[in-house]
Amino acid sequence: MIFQILNYRLWSNFLRILGIDPGLARVGYGVIDTSQGEQKMLDCGIIRTDPKQTEGERMVEIADDLNQLMMEWNPKLAAVEKFFFYRSSTTISVVQARGVVMMTLARFKVQTVEFPPMQIKMALTGSGKADKSDVLNAVMRELNLDHPPRPDDASDALAIALTGWFQR
Repeated sequence: MIFQILNYRLWSNFLRILGIDPGLARVGYGVIDTSQGEQKMLDCGIIRTDPKQTEGERMVEIADDLNQLMMEWNPKLAAVEKFFFYRSSTTISVVQARGVVMMTLARFKVQTVEFPPMQIKMALTGSGKADKSDVLNAVMRELNLDHPPRPDDASDALAIALTGWFQR
């Protein structure tokens, strides 16, 4: 009985978070573990889709790759960037890809939180108008990284995961 109580206390502050930066061509992802006020990066990268495929095929690829990430890392929380609306020829495709991400997370019944870009910047730098280099520096500091995560979509996903932790 004492072991169970100690084990619960050790892991009660532990949380594995998956951060997602949605897109059609590239979906950034970052996985962090948090425990006792420290954060550690476990994995980051991108899901890249082939522009020669139809949009439907690209959506299936995003869902399949995200399924694999979910099974490999089993996060307890997912943090996803809310889409920032702007006029672009890719706006609808990006929103559709984000829908695939949200559906996949729901299928795994993982708690999901969403943050707009300004809130992510604010959580990491104290300013909602911070530039990418300020956010990258904050990610590196918080995760104690020697080198910047690449590509940028992966770094952004780690920033989103950290925001999920800070805003829990």
